[in-house]
Amino acid sequence: MAKLNEKQQEFLEQPYVGVVTTLREDGSPHSTVVWVDVEDGVPSFNTALGRKKPDNLQRDPRASLLVIDPQDAYKWVALDGTAELSTEGADPQIDKLAKKYLDKDEYPWRNPEEQRVTVRIQPQRVSASGLDS
Repeated sequence: MAKLNEKQQEFLEQPYVGVVTTLREDGSPHSTVVWVDVEDGVPSFNTALGRKKPDNLQRDPRASLLVIDPQDAYKWVALDGTAELSTEGADPQIDKLAKKYLDKDEYPWRNPEEQRVTVRIQPQRVSASGLDS
């Protein structure tokens, strides 16, 4: 099991979007843009049950995440590992992410018919570039 170092965690705390890749039923990659959170050194994102990402991860928990500094494409953190899904704390997390990315106190596109879910990725491999400068 790999761990994020302090600089990698600080990088992921910036309001940079990430690209998460999950695996479809046929094994092909499914990549989407996500808002990224880090708690206790574990990266995560938020989605809703019934969407492709959680469906894919419930079948195959392997996932990768790539976050790139929008001002410097050579500054990035990439990781892959095993995803864990939880609805516990997912509603407050989407509000926290709305604050980080939109400067809004609440997620403005909340759909009361959706069940939010937090996806934590336990890293097995972590790589990064440009964080020492």
